[in-house]
Amino acid sequence: MKVCIYGAGAIGGYLGAQLASAGAEVSLVARGGHLEAMQTNGLKLLINGEERVSHVRATDDPRELGPQDYVIIALKGHSVPGVVDRLRPLMGNDTAIVTAVNGVPYWYFYKHGGALENRTLSTIDPGARQWEVLGPERALGCIVYPATEVVAPGVIQHIYGDKFPLGEPSGEITPRVTALSQMMEKGGLRAPVLTNIRDELWLKLWGNLCFNPISALTHATLDIIAADPGTRAVARSMMLEAKAVAEKLGINFRVDVERRINGAGAVGAHKTSMLQDLERDRPMEIDPLVSVVQEMAQMLELPTPTLDVVLALVRQRAAMAGLGDILAVPPVTAADLVPAKKAASH
Repeated sequence: MKVCIYGAGAIGGYLGAQLASAGAEVSLVARGGHLEAMQTNGLKLLINGEERVSHVRATDDPRELGPQDYVIIALKGHSVPGVVDRLRPLMGNDTAIVTAVNGVPYWYFYKHGGALENRTLSTIDPGARQWEVLGPERALGCIVYPATEVVAPGVIQHIYGDKFPLGEPSGEITPRVTALSQMMEKGGLRAPVLTNIRDELWLKLWGNLCFNPISALTHATLDIIAADPGTRAVARSMMLEAKAVAEKLGINFRVDVERRINGAGAVGAHKTSMLQDLERDRPMEIDPLVSVVQEMAQMLELPTPTLDVVLALVRQRAAMAGLGDILAVPPVTAADLVPAKKAASH
């Protein structure tokens, strides 16, 4: 099994190391000092009190690698549109694209059914480039739960978690998703194959869409946001608005709002990824986590007043930090709601 990890940072590096230990033919796409360290010393994973070194092929040029069985995209969601053309050399006739990204992926409405079947989302896939080039028929969903960190160039620290639920957009249990799940399980990961991957996607997104922007605006950790009556109320309101959107799309939430907020608070004094990016002067995942929910709500003609306010504020926060343009994402228009053409098979 040939597997390319595109974006071999904290999560991608962890996945690559574990898959390599299972016997997969792993290659990594990375850049800068992190890439140089992996090329020189191998990929080092610090886990369970030990250091494991994987000597796998690492490059910044996907053309060196050729077609793969699986390409696991482990980038921040907002970075994916910029690398679409660089992914082309990795794709053969049967290559699966595994979206191990936070937020809503480009394939969301593929095999969705109903009035929104094959719609594209301009906030996460401008110009439908991912849809047209990568193809929704290649996609496998993947939800990322572990916490990892790049502690030095070429060195990944595993903090907690090993779960990566997988699923076909159609809900089918196919040979390709089963094979990947088995390889991941062999590598010490939990990769259950779900028939309702969108339910799992929304469960994680439900917390991210409110806690992330609130933390970027207030610099508060999860425990404080969940405990403070004011920010808890804002989070609850955003979650209820998002729940209405998700349920109209057929999503079933297996926990209620209060339990989801309490679960986040129980994590403790944790800084969300959006706050960490802000503090490190990196672009924040605003569109895959928040803007896209607003876009979906507009498609369904549902109000999201609290989300709209928080989104406007966090966009401006990013702009004032020099990390984004508050006008970068245009408002959704009627033209954006036209179904995409069916992607050609590859």
